[in-house]
Amino acid sequence: MKTGVMPLMQVFVSISDPRSPRHTQHDLAELLTVVVCGVLSGADDFVGIEEWAKLKLDWLRGFMKLEQGIPSHDTLARVFGLISPDEFEAAFRRWVGMVIPALAKDTVVAIDGKTSRRSHNKNDADSHPLHLVSAFAAGLGVVLGQKATEEKSNEITAIPELLKTLALQGTIVTIDAMGTQTKIAETIRKGEADYVLCVKDNHPNLLDSIMFAGLGPEGALQPCSTDEVTATKTDHGRLEVRRCWAYDAVDRLYKHEQWQDIHSFAIIERERTEDGRTSIERAYYISSLPADAARLARAVRSHWEVENRLHWCLDVQLADDQSRTRSGFAANNLAIVRHIVMNLLRLNTTSKVGIKNKRLMASASDEFRAEVLGFMT
Repeated sequence: MKTGVMPLMQVFVSISDPRSPRHTQHDLAELLTVVVCGVLSGADDFVGIEEWAKLKLDWLRGFMKLEQGIPSHDTLARVFGLISPDEFEAAFRRWVGMVIPALAKDTVVAIDGKTSRRSHNKNDADSHPLHLVSAFAAGLGVVLGQKATEEKSNEITAIPELLKTLALQGTIVTIDAMGTQTKIAETIRKGEADYVLCVKDNHPNLLDSIMFAGLGPEGALQPCSTDEVTATKTDHGRLEVRRCWAYDAVDRLYKHEQWQDIHSFAIIERERTEDGRTSIERAYYISSLPADAARLARAVRSHWEVENRLHWCLDVQLADDQSRTRSGFAANNLAIVRHIVMNLLRLNTTSKVGIKNKRLMASASDEFRAEVLGFMT
């Protein structure tokens, strides 16, 4: 029998039970743990979770009472629709704080949003798909926290709320152009972190001042530092050269004083050659970091891990985009469960296979599943 207390159980007990005590048969912390175990083991919906848990009832009772057996899929869906997502999110952050007490200096934390496309009823004009803004620790590959919004346009208000809940001291926060806002930069600096923010057409005057910073009466502007990386991708016959130029002449930027602690701006160029054709694109950034091209380029490259290691993983390996869970807060809460499962699998280093195969292993092996969940023998 496995003994000891699973860290998840320690934080789940802090979540308020929305059900009437008179009609409650299943302990809430146990119910939530069953769902995490089911998703970890390959189940993608409440029906699958129920069927898996019934087969593994004896194993689950090795660390939980489950006096009334396994909740039905209807019960799971109903309870998940009632649980406060704010409380579930707070429990998630406490758990992350237990398994990752502090982030290393210069860890890149990418802030980005993702829409769960089937999480709304198309026949209901007032129904919106779940859009979740997440903080993703690049390198570690884990989610630090998330905040739900009804639409992508609401990211601007959701990002500061998310940032305030996270311990980001010493990290580098990266956000795409939608999050390039003076209030967001201020929130990041108040959290004792640095920012690298993408500048696009939503700040046309600031963008123009970066693009033409070297054309003013002061003369040509020389970068403080440069960085160049050449990558050859032989599988597609493509050669890619990435260049970064970093500048500290922020006084040449449009209303630079509005951006708290701005110390540099950068131009990143990507030159791609494929089948004899060459294309060049440039991106522009402002930052509270010094004008160190290699450091800024690393932060920008790390930001895009959020697409491949979070969003793609959720859709392809955890079936987030296929989920039709819609009642109440169920879609939001089940999305948090997927983040928990992804974190658990990423934090496990005994197996080098990907998340899809780790879920397969967790389904087949009681020993591996217990190891991933952190049970003590």
